[in-house]
Amino acid sequence: MTDVTESAPRTGGPPALPVYLTAAALARTADEGARVALVMLAAQRADSPALGGALVAALMVPHVAAAPVAGALADAVRRRRLFHGGGVALYGVALAALAALVGRTGDLVVLALAAAAGCVAPLLTGGLTSLLGELLPKDRLTRAFSADAVSYNLAGICGPAAAAALGTATSAALALAVLGAGATAGGLLLFSLRLRPRAGMRGRGARPRPAGLLSGAAVLVRDPPLRSVTWASSLGQLGVGALPVVSVLLARRYDAPWATGGLMTAFAVGALAGSLGYAYRPVGEERPERVVLWGLLGTAFPLAAVPWSGHVLVATVLFAAAGFCTGPLFSALLASRERYAPAAVRTQVFTLGAGLKSTFAAAGAAAAGALSGLGAAPLLLGTAACQVAAAAVGRVLLTGRRTQGTCPAPAPARKAPSRPAGTPSGTTPSDTTSGPSDPSDPSEKGHP
Repeated sequence: MTDVTESAPRTGGPPALPVYLTAAALARTADEGARVALVMLAAQRADSPALGGALVAALMVPHVAAAPVAGALADAVRRRRLFHGGGVALYGVALAALAALVGRTGDLVVLALAAAAGCVAPLLTGGLTSLLGELLPKDRLTRAFSADAVSYNLAGICGPAAAAALGTATSAALALAVLGAGATAGGLLLFSLRLRPRAGMRGRGARPRPAGLLSGAAVLVRDPPLRSVTWASSLGQLGVGALPVVSVLLARRYDAPWATGGLMTAFAVGALAGSLGYAYRPVGEERPERVVLWGLLGTAFPLAAVPWSGHVLVATVLFAAAGFCTGPLFSALLASRERYAPAAVRTQVFTLGAGLKSTFAAAGAAAAGALSGLGAAPLLLGTAACQVAAAAVGRVLLTGRRTQGTCPAPAPARKAPSRPAGTPSGTTPSDTTSGPSDPSDPSEKGHP
């Protein structure tokens, strides 16, 4: 018996995937919308945009800083639905409390509250996604990860839009309170997921060892497929993070104010369509790490063509095409983490990967802001170059011998019986970690 993996999901009760997706969509919509609502609230009630920016920073920084601890705790607890459901519900309560307190109490108090909420935030992203491997059989995971990617895309579109619309029509405080209520409802929904308590956890307790906080990071450095998709997708985000700044510059260039938000909306809608398309036909699901690299290349070419588009509508179509390529990329990225991450640190891998992407995106936005004087065309070409460089780096990092004990799960079989997560399997051609190779080469085989 492994000391961390759960037995197969229980049968009966509400269908796991619809409940999960509803909870995830509510929680992630609240997370995305809170950033807009907090800025609006600080401006409306405290007349301090600076406070709004500080609140967003306090909420966002722990997404990265707390990811190792949140992931390690999630990997150590025995009753995961209580841990995740409680964490998401508390995040919602914190947003509602901020709606009541911002502008009415000391700035340090609300900043501390926002930071505390941010410490829970990794559970809303990678933490929730890590549950899918324990909720569903292996043959349903590829489409499940595509559906999960859709929840991220919808949250990215609906969260800021709902916060802005409700905050303008009524008040930012009400918008933030509604978002908080949605997150709390999502957390309560997670309590209904039928996850059995983890076997072999009674003697360990839920307190991870200090060394365990680095275990997930070590896997992301040593394991070729995880190393490849993690650092390639993060480097790609360096370019994607620059797109909001580029959109502003393009709107000025085309004298089309609507393009400031319209281009990013087109990108998000394209990503949603790509995720839905990949859920319907998951091409390349046997080697999801390759789909990630091809997705990076596919994103680069439409963006590189924008400087020569000549019209804002053509640029909008190209942004949508680039976004479409990120849909399969993100779905395959989630599938890669699930397939190759060791059971003992699976949640850490998800939370750390999400944190790294957020960090690189923020760095890209900051760099684009500093270089905005160059104009839209050089920044767009730089963004496209980031995608090509990311694919090249990912291909280089994909080579190497798999780490002992991190044998990937077999490729999903559409009609094959499912196997509990973490069960060792024999080496198959899909278990190799880089391009076509000689099956007799031991350096290209997984280890049981």
